[in-house]
Amino acid sequence: MSQEPGPIPDEGEVVRYETRGPIAIVTLNRPDYRNAQNSVMTYALDAAFTRAVEDPEVKVIVLAGAGKHFSAGHDIGTPGRDHHVSYENKAALWWDHVDRQGGDQRFARESEVYLGMCRRWREIPKPTIAMVQGACIAGALMLAWCCDMIVASEDAFFSDPVVRMGIPGVEYFAHPWVLGPRRAKEILFTGERFSAAQAYEWGMVNRVVPRAELEGHTLALAERIAEMPQFGLALTKKAVNQCEDLMGMRAGMDSVFGLHHFAHAHNAEVGADSLGGMNARSMKAAADRNGVK
Repeated sequence: MSQEPGPIPDEGEVVRYETRGPIAIVTLNRPDYRNAQNSVMTYALDAAFTRAVEDPEVKVIVLAGAGKHFSAGHDIGTPGRDHHVSYENKAALWWDHVDRQGGDQRFARESEVYLGMCRRWREIPKPTIAMVQGACIAGALMLAWCCDMIVASEDAFFSDPVVRMGIPGVEYFAHPWVLGPRRAKEILFTGERFSAAQAYEWGMVNRVVPRAELEGHTLALAERIAEMPQFGLALTKKAVNQCEDLMGMRAGMDSVFGLHHFAHAHNAEVGADSLGGMNARSMKAAADRNGVK
């Protein structure tokens, strides 16, 4: 990661927060950039989740994306990309990445804003539902996967094309657990997108509904969950998460995170940068060549 001087543009409220009865709705709000996740959004998202956790009236949290798409993933090329800026660490007890070099810098930042934050959000003691429309790509999968349930519109599509960079998938490597090993290999090896219907068939998505019904259906589901005892919901969530971890998810993520950073280091050593020379434009062009619009 190279240092980039200059101010970050003020984009206003990059995460919106509202409540409707016992439901908190947290909305990614960079629609002009397909809700690409920069650090400012990450920490605003964490603040919104914290607000919902600390509000005793909130029983369920819905994560949404403003505009046509849920999220295009991590910000690797917008004017608001802020990977060179310091933020107060919330997820990892590690030093700040700014003014570090090479693998030290990448490991520090990605331990915090990528793997660490998603693990932190997976442990939110209230049920979370991702409400997904349009694109849910790479880093956006991480956001959806750390939620307890996913409701998708019929036009939603998903992909993790990070292998195009020579990197074995995104940092929160939940693929084998949410898709199964063979489907995980298929989507990673090909980089192809898969539909909401396929995601439902594979067990990754709970429900698929018409786009016009997405919000109403998701909120109705949240309201039904909100009728259950709050502490009972928290313990049940912890029970399922603990079983996933006993099936190796947490340890698996730790091991793959090391492979992820080995790939970054290899790219930086043999090529121009840690992303294998890829950027947002070239990633989209590669997807288009393979029929992924």
